Amino acid sequence: MAILAIQQIRRMRGGAQSHLMLGGDGNAWVVKFQNNPQHLRILPNELLGTRLGTLIGLTVPHCDVVEVTPWLIERTSELEIDLGQRRERCRAGLQFGSQLVGGLLPGHVADYLPEAQLSEVRNLHEFAGALVLDKWTCNANGRQALFHRKGRERRYSAAFIDQGFCFNAGEWRFIDAPLRGVYASNLVYRDVTGWESFEPWLSRVEEVEAQRIWEIAETVPPEWYEGNVDVMEELVERLIQRRSRVRDWITEFRESSRQPFPNWNNAAVPTRSAQFSEQERGDSYPERLL
Repeated sequence: MAILAIQQIRRMRGGAQSHLMLGGDGNAWVVKFQNNPQHLRILPNELLGTRLGTLIGLTVPHCDVVEVTPWLIERTSELEIDLGQRRERCRAGLQFGSQLVGGLLPGHVADYLPEAQLSEVRNLHEFAGALVLDKWTCNANGRQALFHRKGRERRYSAAFIDQGFCFNAGEWRFIDAPLRGVYASNLVYRDVTGWESFEPWLSRVEEVEAQRIWEIAETVPPEWYEGNVDVMEELVERLIQRRSRVRDWITEFRESSRQPFPNWNNAAVPTRSAQFSEQERGDSYPERLL
């Protein structure tokens, strides 16, 4: 069941021109519309990327499908998309929604922290896990995060947002490059000393059952990929095959001119903790996505 949007609150910053909306469940949702200026496939990318992040234990916002009715769009003048030369109304129907980090209660949320505060982020070590996700999904954008704390807290926590450019955005091709999907500051990788720093996220990717990935893909509304089941199935098959290559792409980043891991201990790459069965390697798939 989709979350029903009952009120638009305000426009949000960003290229997808999302809107903050109140859901019938009482939560605030950052909603990206099907006719956003970036691409229709930004929506399945967000849903897949965020739910894969949840699957491996990353701190990502809860996400869901949000329904915006024609009635609400007709009665809310703000619900429109700026396409430069023209504007058009937001498209009614099923949209992608991400719960607002920090919620509507008073607090502090920032998309940038100076290094002194960034170094004290509670879950700074989790940026290594975000790198695992971004290399697995071939995130073509830099890693995005929001930092939030309650009113009296001194230290922030990071939430990993904006998976819209996974799978190379609207192209759904995997074009891997060492500096793709990484955070702007090396400071977040300061505590990486070896492969153990990428646990438990790396092992969870390598060992996740193929069926779990298919189950997540089946939650994507077909209109978000124009009902082209073959294209969606090919994307999932590639994701399954890529589980065993994440270490290679992290190694390419480690050996890049960026030199992100100055404290790497030069330990040998460990053998993988589990071997994939033929089904887990993606050699067997459900007949179709329903």
